[in-house]
Amino acid sequence: MPADEELPSTLERSDKHAQALWSKTHDSAVESYGEGERAHRTAFAALKHEYEKIGDHWERKAENGPSDEKSERGGLAPGKTAGGVDANATKEHLLDVAKRLEISGRSRMRKDELVEAIQKENDRRTREAR
Repeated sequence: MPADEELPSTLERSDKHAQALWSKTHDSAVESYGEGERAHRTAFAALKHEYEKIGDHWERKAENGPSDEKSERGGLAPGKTAGGVDANATKEHLLDVAKRLEISGRSRMRKDELVEAIQKENDRRTREAR
């Protein structure tokens, strides 16, 4: 199935470039790996290199690059991703994102706690938007 027919809802609420990036990568991955989870993971990996998930949509990052330790290792490396949160960003950036998302207690959180709180809030907002 072409990517534009199965675009994730978070991308439907994102800019056209994010949609095109995901779709092009997904279609290419389907040609290489076939339909399924691997094609989706490949498309999201490419998206996370340029975008971060904020709330229920994706926004362009200030600098391109891997978004977390798992994406830095690449391939089929074990471990969990940060779910679109740019865990490699500065704590200042994460505090700004947490402020935009109105996460309470953010000023007392460590960087890893900010990443987890942002991820939970992103998931909550995505559920609400569906």
